[in-house]
Amino acid sequence: MVVAMTSFLLNTTPMKAQSPSNTWNPNLPGGKYRNPIIDADYSDPDVCRVGNDYYMTSSSFANFPGLQILHSTDLVNWELIGSAFKDGYPVLPEYQGTDLDWHKKIQHGNYVWAPSIRYHDGWFYIYCGDPDQGLFMTKTRNPRETWSEPVWVMKGKGLIDCCPLWDEDGKAYLSHGCAGSRAGVKSVLFVAPMSPDGTKVIGPSQIVYDGHEDQPTIEGTKFYKRNGYYYIFSPAGGVKYGWQVELRSKNPYGPYEEYVGLAQGKSKINGPHQGAWVDTQNGEDWFLHFQDKHAYGRVVHLQPARWKNDWLVIGEDKDGDGCGDPVQTWKKPNLPSSGNFQPAEDDDFNSTTLGLQWQFEGPYSQYWYFCDAAKSKLRLYGVQAPDNYKNLSDLQNALMQKLPTENFTATAKLKFIPNPSYKQKGEEAGFMIKGLDYAALKFVSTENGCVLRYVTCLGAQKGKAEKTIAEIPVKMVKQAKPYTQKYAVDDIPQPRMGTVDVYVRAEVKSSGIGNNIKSHAQFYYSLDGKKYSKMGTPFEVKEGKWVGAKIGFFNMRPETKNDAAFLDIDWIRFTK
Repeated sequence: MVVAMTSFLLNTTPMKAQSPSNTWNPNLPGGKYRNPIIDADYSDPDVCRVGNDYYMTSSSFANFPGLQILHSTDLVNWELIGSAFKDGYPVLPEYQGTDLDWHKKIQHGNYVWAPSIRYHDGWFYIYCGDPDQGLFMTKTRNPRETWSEPVWVMKGKGLIDCCPLWDEDGKAYLSHGCAGSRAGVKSVLFVAPMSPDGTKVIGPSQIVYDGHEDQPTIEGTKFYKRNGYYYIFSPAGGVKYGWQVELRSKNPYGPYEEYVGLAQGKSKINGPHQGAWVDTQNGEDWFLHFQDKHAYGRVVHLQPARWKNDWLVIGEDKDGDGCGDPVQTWKKPNLPSSGNFQPAEDDDFNSTTLGLQWQFEGPYSQYWYFCDAAKSKLRLYGVQAPDNYKNLSDLQNALMQKLPTENFTATAKLKFIPNPSYKQKGEEAGFMIKGLDYAALKFVSTENGCVLRYVTCLGAQKGKAEKTIAEIPVKMVKQAKPYTQKYAVDDIPQPRMGTVDVYVRAEVKSSGIGNNIKSHAQFYYSLDGKKYSKMGTPFEVKEGKWVGAKIGFFNMRPETKNDAAFLDIDWIRFTK
């Protein structure tokens, strides 16, 4: 099997030390772990093993850099090591200039759906679907480095959730599903012949399974071969309430038998499905899947698994019916420890590149930010609001990261420096939590000076207007002159006026469990980093389109000038 049978160690760059998370720790005493192993939105996870190393990717939708890559040696602790898509991929000619063109309009919920990652013949491959354009592939020799430009393996509307399989006889296949919203039909799965180099489908895509009667809303294919059987592992039943289906056949084109290997059962883990089977170098079997936690997105769980009569029983099968329930705690895999950490959260911005946890809400530009390692800060430049701008949900230059767990506090140190050449005020920048709705603490340049506003926007992605809840004036001071040369008096550039340092904070808390979980955020500000004052009342955090809510920063200007306002971010830190 491609995901597990390679026996050599990949020669990769050594993993740099990473500090334990301040917000979530899946490691328990006594060699045990707890779920979720990643309490953040890495939806539709897929994993492959190469020697003693495990690599994960997940759906990134309209967030770039996309297809983030994680690495582990123990399946419990995961480090972000890169991303396959740095700044988007080409728009097919028929969509250029339409609402599906990212150059024209932000694409909430579109782009990169349900990837699969595989290792074959010395290459790492990721296959993925764009529901409006088709199925594509990117590859690399080293997942910590640059991935190839994406190749369209199969063009077409409604194609999603693809996975390759290279057979022992040299033939290759691609499984996939279809999005009912685009294809006009759902709950059917396909297999197509693929060129051995993995670059294109070379024959008709054939329906191999219809789940309408027994396994509704079946999708998310993962293609495997074991003991002479072809397996298609697919989730069914919908994102929040679904279960894990296994299909098997002696022929890649079927007919396929069906089996349910994992369901919620009596557990509190709703919708445990869609993920990856891995077999370890020590002979154990495990399954990684997501759980949808509304505002927090689809978090990642690790389940023990075992083969019984050539079906994979996932989780704990206490009643012996062959379908497992997800476990909350379990003994760790018999694997060397990766350490104790989660994907990066904090950032002191002391690097010349953005931290790997950060993503823009669309393909992005190098003109939007400067990583000022010498001064240990990130500077976001004001970007002109798009045509027909309604609220902050329309901004592609919002720099965001995933919520790291259910209960946490995020604090950041900011300074806002408006562009003095603006005659028309209206530059805005700040700190926000954003999903279908958003709340933000934003600096606003007005005719009467700079103010800090707490705003909320309900129905943001539907174009609703934001509402100002509270506002305070912010003192402006001259910024230090950065000039050391001797100028003629008339040539000395005058320093801009900027705000004093302002500390902003969001305290996020959850209530309820499983499919009834809710999240609220209370925003605060401080002028000394010690005493914090509330702004408004707790805001109910909502998930985004197919993604969890995100937290981060933005900087927007109302019109084009040859320079912009600055939002200087000194640091952001997450605590329990």
